[in-house]
Order: sequence, then C-alpha cells, then structure tokens
Amino acid sequence: MEEYLSRIKSPEDLKRLGIVELERLAEEIRARLITGVAKTGGHIGPNLGVVELTIAMHYVFDTPRDHFVFDVSHQSYVHKLLTGREHLFDTIRQPGGLNGFMLRTESPHDSFGAGHAGTALSAALGMAVARDMSGGDEHVVALAGDAAFTNGISFEALNNIAAQTKRMIIVLNDNEWSIDKNVGAIAEYFHKIATNPTYVNIHDRAAGLVEKIGGKAARHIARRAEEAAKGIVGRGMIFEEFGLSYYGPVDGHNLGTLVETFKFLKAQNKPVVLHALTQKGRGFQPAIDEQKKFHGLGPYNPETGETKRAGQKTYSEVFAESLTKLANRNDKVVAITAAMPNGTALDLFRPHHPKRYFDVGIAEEHAVLFAAGMATKGYKPFCAIYSTFLQRAFDQVVHDVALQDLPVVFCMDRGSLSGDDGPTHHGLFDISYLRGIPNIVHMVPANEDELQDMLYTAMLHNGPCAIRYPRGTGPGVAIKDEPVQLEIGKADVVRQGEQVAIFGLGAMLPEAMRLADLLETEGISAAVINPRFAKPVDYDCIGGFGTMCELFVTFEDHALAGGFGSAVLECLSDQTIEIPVVRVGWPDQFIEHGRAEDLRVKYGMTAEAALKRVLPMLKTAVTV
Repeated sequence: MEEYLSRIKSPEDLKRLGIVELERLAEEIRARLITGVAKTGGHIGPNLGVVELTIAMHYVFDTPRDHFVFDVSHQSYVHKLLTGREHLFDTIRQPGGLNGFMLRTESPHDSFGAGHAGTALSAALGMAVARDMSGGDEHVVALAGDAAFTNGISFEALNNIAAQTKRMIIVLNDNEWSIDKNVGAIAEYFHKIATNPTYVNIHDRAAGLVEKIGGKAARHIARRAEEAAKGIVGRGMIFEEFGLSYYGPVDGHNLGTLVETFKFLKAQNKPVVLHALTQKGRGFQPAIDEQKKFHGLGPYNPETGETKRAGQKTYSEVFAESLTKLANRNDKVVAITAAMPNGTALDLFRPHHPKRYFDVGIAEEHAVLFAAGMATKGYKPFCAIYSTFLQRAFDQVVHDVALQDLPVVFCMDRGSLSGDDGPTHHGLFDISYLRGIPNIVHMVPANEDELQDMLYTAMLHNGPCAIRYPRGTGPGVAIKDEPVQLEIGKADVVRQGEQVAIFGLGAMLPEAMRLADLLETEGISAAVINPRFAKPVDYDCIGGFGTMCELFVTFEDHALAGGFGSAVLECLSDQTIEIPVVRVGWPDQFIEHGRAEDLRVKYGMTAEAALKRVLPMLKTAVTV
C-alpha cells in the first residue's frame, strides 16, 4: 500500500514531508521500481541506487525552474515518478508510453534529453552560462555517474566550468559501476578518496555534526574539517585543481545528510562538486548480486530476479565466439570495447584471451585511436562499439583510421532498431555516415554464419572494415566449423527472377523473400539478392539486373537518406541505367521507442507494404 508515493503529484507535494516520511517514500519508490520494471524491463539497478539522491534534489530545488541534467539519464525513473508521471510509470519503454531516458517533449521537468554518456556537465554549463547572461538566478544541477568521468567530454567541460560560471552544482554519483566494473585511473582515484580511512572518519564526523545540530555554524565547522581532510588524500584533489570546490564523499542513501548538504550547496556562489557514494541495485538483492545483468534488462520475476532464458544465441554472442576462434589462430587479433563488455558480449572473449582484451571506459574516440595505434604495429584490432556510439568517434574513423588505411575492424552492434531504448540507441545511420569515407569496406550479414564469414574476411583484409549486425537473435542458421573468406563487394543471388530484382540487406533479407513470394502469387517473377556489402556495392550484379528487370526494390534496416538504397541509385546512375527503384527503409526522422515488429509495420517496412507500392509500377502487374 502506497501511503506517500500516490500523493506525490509534483515536487511541491514532496516538500511537505519530513525526513522520516521521506525515508518511507524512498521505500515505496523502491518497491514500485522493482515491481514496475519487472513488467516492462529497463534500467533497474541504476535507479535503485539514486532513490535518496533524487528525492533530496527535488526536496531542496524547484524544477522545472531549476534544472536537473542527468548524464545518460537511464537513472531518471525516480525523477519521473516525482514529477507528475507516477500514473504513467507502467508504460515506461512501452509503445506510446514514457521514454526510458530524459525527453524534453515529455515533461517540462526534463530540461535536457540524453542517452549517451558524458554529456551532462557540458550541457549543464551551457544552461548556467545562458542563465548568467540573462540575469537569472535558477540553479543548475548535473548528476553524473563516476563512469561518465572516463569520457573525454566530461573533462572538456571541467576545464571550462570555473572560468565560465560562478554557480553550478555537480553531483558525482559514485557506485563503481557503469554497466560493467569501472576501469582506469579515474575509477582508482575515486576509490582512493572513498576508502581512505582517516579521511572518511573526519568527513563522517563532520557530516554527523551537520545532521545532528544543523545551522550555519555546524556547516562552517564541517567545511573546515573537509579542508583539513583533503590533505590526507594527497595533493591533486582533481576537482579543486579545475577550480571547483569539492565536498564529500557523503552517504548517498542518508536523506538527512543529503538534504542538509544540498541546502548548503544551494547557497554557494561558486561551482561545486558533491561526491555521493551509492549502491547500485540497493534494496533488491538480485540486482546487487548481479550488477551487470540488472543494469538494464527485459522483464524479470520481481521476487527472484529470474529472467526468461533466450533460446538461441544472439548476434552479439555469435560475434564474440567467432572472434575468440579467430584469436585462437591469430595472435595479432585483439578486442577493444568502450565500457560495454556485456552489451557487446566481449565478456565471453575476455576469459580466453585476457591479455588481448581491452576495456577503455566510456571513451569511443580513444578506443578508435588506440586501435589505430595498435594497427600500425601489426595488430588486428576489432572495436566492438554500438552503431549509435561509434558516431561519437567519426573524426577518428575518418582521419586516423581510413586516411591511413589501417586494418581496424568496427563491429557495430545494434546496427538497427534498439527497440525499447528508443532514438538515442537506434543504430540507423552507420551506412550513411561511413559510406562516403574512402578505403572502408562495409559488410552486413544476413545470418549468424555470414557474420562469422565477415569477421574472418575482415581479419584477412588489409584495410579498415565495418560490420553492422542487429540486436538480439538472427534466423538461427547453423555456423560452419570453418569460416569462408568472402569476395569483397560480391553479392549473393539467392533466387533468380526476371521482372523485379529485390535486394534484402542483412536482417531485411527475409522480407525480401516474402515480397518475392507475394509477387509470385501475382504471376510476377522476382529475383532476390543478398547484397552482403553496403560498400562497395556489387556493380556487376546491379548492372546486370538493371538491364534485365522492370523494377528494383531495396530493403534496409537503416535510414533511407544516404543508405544502401541510395548506393544502388548511384550505381545505376553511374552505369546510365534507367529503372525505377522502390526503396524500403526508415524515413528521414528520429524513430520513437517501441517493439521493432510494430515499428516496421507502422513505417511500411514489410513485404505487404512494399507490394502496394510495387504493383502499380509494373507494366504487367495485376491491379490491386
């Protein structure tokens, strides 16, 4: 029974509660998160960890007048519950429901949309500077996990904050995890602060004084204790070096301390950092025991945390297992991930070749440059980076890999819709943003076995390659014991036909086959081609069918603008072949979250929708 949560229609209702009542509210929110996300799936672990932090922020500040900027914003569920969306919470990540991330069009309380890491500090600084220029007095609070500080953008922002604004609050949510265990010097630095026993003892005693007696005097004494304690950690308190006043670490689950601390920080006329220690998954033991799994997952049993087991291997798993086999034979093969060993399945590769596995943190630009450096020394780096995240390293792909024609392989997971995660995670642009770059070979497998062949082909190719493959499982094709090297730029004609040529790229090949079957029932002969390559396309295949057929159809799980269908049009134009082309793909807009199957129907990416476009264009077609 929800005694408090059901009464919270806006943050104003929160401010009428006392600390004990806020603690009860926190318990109710955790229960709601656990049972609600069990039905829809989502980022349960991160949200369980920020319950008290979010409550305290809303208790002290006043959104939407004050602005909260959440890094990534996958931890914004509590924020949504407290800002008038509690009655819609069961729709989160569902078609037509709440988005799983901050979304400006969803609520005025969502001041900045997100989905990628490392953006909060720069965006918050932009808001703070705009406020200063306009003469405003609203507060800007950026909440960023410790993993966000492995991203270079965060440090670019830190380099500018003190010089550009006199008032901004950064909350460092330190839980030692992003999706996998955080890595690198920054993680070790935060750990050093949080675990220094003398420092923590002094800090805790100061925090206890503030909580016990409150008031300016107590806060002044606590601040002096903080200053003395910093010297214990050693020179180079990194935030202080950037000109920001550092406070913490504090217990990120102690509401009394958090409320008093935020009241204190609210009164400061300088940029500040609050270091809060939290426990990811707090209040739900399965999420604590299995941090990686419960970062983000599908529906689960709210009592046990058990999830439905997948029947067949995902493309990610096939990738990792195939790469492991290649590495067994070739000691120059290395695997690189940008803080996504679980999402890319490279955690399956790591145990077999731990010295040839590199997690560089949330730093895609560095990952690509790092791979380029290794490639100059004769190694074969495979960079496993989601399609939507490789966008962040576009300059490095162009300038540092392709320009030097280095043999780096970009393995682009989620090269399609990312379903419930929505537009920030859909990988619908990689063909268009890579196709215009010289030297790159871009491959798209139609099934699991072809993915293995493409990885093998990329290993043997002496230049940059990209391979895109979708989230989830494929058609279930058995994988050969020995991979086969594919001829670069050579398509595979799956089915012969004379009137219509249907090109089904990658995961859209089954729809191409279905369209051919539908056309056959109309008495129309259709060929089906598995292109395999988005670049280079098969000029001979396209030219041959172009001179024979009446119509082309291209299917791609990608944006139409600059995609595979555009490449086919260019190829026909180069050969001065005039033939109508029906292009089936995603329109020139950002696609919302939802089930992939439903979205494909909505946007006409089915054989039935294509048939309605094709029949009127054929001379011999029967009128529908």
